[in-house]
Amino acid sequence: MKTLTEPKAEQLLSKYLPIADSILAKKTEEAKKFAKKAKYPVILKLISPQALHKTEIEGIRKADSEEELEKEFNDLISIAKKKRLKLEGILVQEFVKGTETIIGLKKDPTFGHVVVFGIGGVFVELLKDVSFRICPITEKDAESMIEELKAKKLLFGFRGAKKANLNKLKKAIVAVSKIPEKYPEIEELDINPFMIDDKKGTVVDARIIMN
Repeated sequence: MKTLTEPKAEQLLSKYLPIADSILAKKTEEAKKFAKKAKYPVILKLISPQALHKTEIEGIRKADSEEELEKEFNDLISIAKKKRLKLEGILVQEFVKGTETIIGLKKDPTFGHVVVFGIGGVFVELLKDVSFRICPITEKDAESMIEELKAKKLLFGFRGAKKANLNKLKKAIVAVSKIPEKYPEIEELDINPFMIDDKKGTVVDARIIMN
């Protein structure tokens, strides 16, 4: 099994979906240059094949200024050294707002690839509020997947928030369901989160396991 870390996974996904703008930086100067262009705040992530669940090692940080960026960047490098991780670099990413959703693929021994959709973020494992379909799917299938969720109100303008662009969301779920046609060796794919707001949807984090 081969696991693609976030930059490599996002490179593959960029053929199918919009990806958050980012740079894999080795030095703070590169990170600062990118952040100046992207405008603060930015997100910093420790990228290592040995740390795929970045939140578990406090490997994701937010920086609101150049001073914070320098501090968090060096802090992430210290974590990698302390834990003896093989560090690919620090991913510096534009800050994307919206509702967190998860779109994924799982290779089932009976049905082949299934597409997964749910409300994303840190609560995905706790809530287990997801729907499944056998790949590939249609937009009508994607619509019924959204309707099945208990927490679907979060997408429909909950508590004064703007309603998510459901058209873009459906298209994104359909696009993911078609990926196994080109990459049948994918065992597992997680886009968590796929951020959706009233205008667009964006891949903010992803990992892929290939056979």
